[in-house]
Amino acid sequence: MEPAAPALEGGYVVSVLMNSRKNSVQAQRFAERRRREDDAPRLQDQVPGLVSLKLDIEDRTSVGGNTHTRHVVIDRAPALFLVACGDSRCVDGEHDLTSTVMRALRAHETSFHGEDECRGSLGPSSCLRVLRFDAVAEYRT
Repeated sequence: MEPAAPALEGGYVVSVLMNSRKNSVQAQRFAERRRREDDAPRLQDQVPGLVSLKLDIEDRTSVGGNTHTRHVVIDRAPALFLVACGDSRCVDGEHDLTSTVMRALRAHETSFHGEDECRGSLGPSSCLRVLRFDAVAEYRT
């Protein structure tokens, strides 16, 4: 099947291939996550003295894991901390770190950590991925 004609969306040209349900589901998830981020209050409004925030994230399974670092851009970031499940086959998998992170930031903690189990599924089974994170925050003095 041929790709759909490019469409202008939010100032960006978007081409969508309509030949795969997977692409459609991924596009819907991305659009939903973007909508929730756009609707969320801004981090700088919720934690006015916050200068920087770094999250070291490890997404683990029983056989290994992946790590990455997220440097949060404070002046533009939503006060919403969602991380997609690291398994592309996982359906409805997501880690919502928002309450843990915001509680620590509002208490002006400079170092904190947490963990979250994926609530998605892999076919008939639950996804068993676990996300762990270590955070370092700086505040204005």
